[in-house]
Amino acid sequence: MLSPKKVRHRKVFKARMRGKAYRGSSIAFGDYALKATCCGYMSNQQIEAARITINRTMKRGGKVWIRVFPDKPLTAKPAETRMGKGKGAPDSWVAVIKPGVILYEITGVSEEIALKALRLAGNKLPFSTKVITKRNTL
Repeated sequence: MLSPKKVRHRKVFKARMRGKAYRGSSIAFGDYALKATCCGYMSNQQIEAARITINRTMKRGGKVWIRVFPDKPLTAKPAETRMGKGKGAPDSWVAVIKPGVILYEITGVSEEIALKALRLAGNKLPFSTKVITKRNTL
């Protein structure tokens, strides 16, 4: 699974998920892309599940770019623990997703296969997405 090798702070604040993504909001590598339309967290398991779905639908043809990386630690307290006693231990890694950010890009396959692969990958994610193409965004 994806996780950073080294981090400056072991535990971080939750912060607010407001506003649109300006960086990483345009197609840079492929011809077809999956774009987020609302805010949310994307865990390393969800990134991997969507990637596997894309590769299986494309039958390992073409090329896939993953444009997000889970670099934020989420903490969790153990089950049946009383309130207080500080913040929990790091539990999982997530990527903060804002509306407009490109999640995956594809090239090297036909349009119908690419659209189907990205649509199925979007079904694996906890927020709404849409499929865009390079020629529609120019």
